[in-house]
Amino acid sequence: MSDEKKDDLPEKGAIVQQDYETYAIAPHIPGGVCDPATLRKIADVGEKYNAKALKLTSAQRIAIVGIREEDIDDAWRDLGIPPGHAIGLCVRSVKFCPGRTFCKRGNQDSVKLGLELDKRYHGTVLPSKFKIGVSGCTNCCGESWIKDMGFIGTPKGWNVVVGGCAGAIPSIAEVIAEDLSDDDAIALADKIISHYKNCDTKKRLGRYIKKIGLEEFKKDLGL
Repeated sequence: MSDEKKDDLPEKGAIVQQDYETYAIAPHIPGGVCDPATLRKIADVGEKYNAKALKLTSAQRIAIVGIREEDIDDAWRDLGIPPGHAIGLCVRSVKFCPGRTFCKRGNQDSVKLGLELDKRYHGTVLPSKFKIGVSGCTNCCGESWIKDMGFIGTPKGWNVVVGGCAGAIPSIAEVIAEDLSDDDAIALADKIISHYKNCDTKKRLGRYIKKIGLEEFKKDLGL
């Protein structure tokens, strides 16, 4: 493959592996929820192109690991599923738990909210990488407290937190709103994404908030 085509590989959702010869691709499966036919298709593609492994990722996707460069385009064509945004300065994933849709502990419908947030924001270009977590109860199976923007279901509605990170310098998110309806939670998410998108910063959201202060950030959002 030419150097020019190699430069296109990250945009095609191909991530170079440890051997610097093969790649992983991860079709986008919002929240990890799919039907049996999708699983069969992923398994068939992995088998057809001699993948070394199928890896369940922390972003609730299935990565097909060990694809050769020359097979990447054909593998995506056979899958017929858009790539998950696993790298880059964008909204990489919206992780959500089973919530009230499936789980007996769910206070709120995290599947419904998570799918809506995924539809709105997945792949949106931002100053830094950005992850979203939606948890239907305070057990936080969607890891909301360590996401850039998180939603936590309570009996009264959604608590919204911002600025979390599980990276090299981990931090716990801070609460900016409580007991919101689905519509109000989405409206606040719109404000946060829009404001951050237009900020003069290259910092991840939590570091940016620490720089200007939480109260100033809330004021900028009109809270």
